[in-house]
Amino acid sequence: MRLPLAFFLCFCSAAQAETVVATRTIRAQQIISADAVRLDPAQVPGAYDSLEKVIGLEALYAVYPGRALMVGTVAEPAVIDRNQVVEIIYNQGGLRIATEGRALGRGAVGDRIRVMNVSSRTTLFGTIAEDGTVLVAQ
Repeated sequence: MRLPLAFFLCFCSAAQAETVVATRTIRAQQIISADAVRLDPAQVPGAYDSLEKVIGLEALYAVYPGRALMVGTVAEPAVIDRNQVVEIIYNQGGLRIATEGRALGRGAVGDRIRVMNVSSRTTLFGTIAEDGTVLVAQ
């Protein structure tokens, strides 16, 4: 038995996608909380469609009330800020060297940032570990 085309089109259009929208101003580098976003029944291409995907993340740019949260405007929260004193660790085989450094960038776990060795003033690249240290390898 075939369903009439009109019934099929009406049934399919009832299922509409939702978009995550800011309820208040979300400033850059602010962690997105549940009260800062809501679902809107409109569909915006390139925007998030689930609250779970954005709550707990950090805004990379300011998002104003009523605006959709687009993919690329949020990221994992930063654990290291620019100019923060960090521990730089170099591991190679059985050798482990740890020294104090200064972060020259801002980043989350797994991000690659520049750090400066405070004692030698050498600039290095390293990856941020879960404990907030910066792992370098050369």
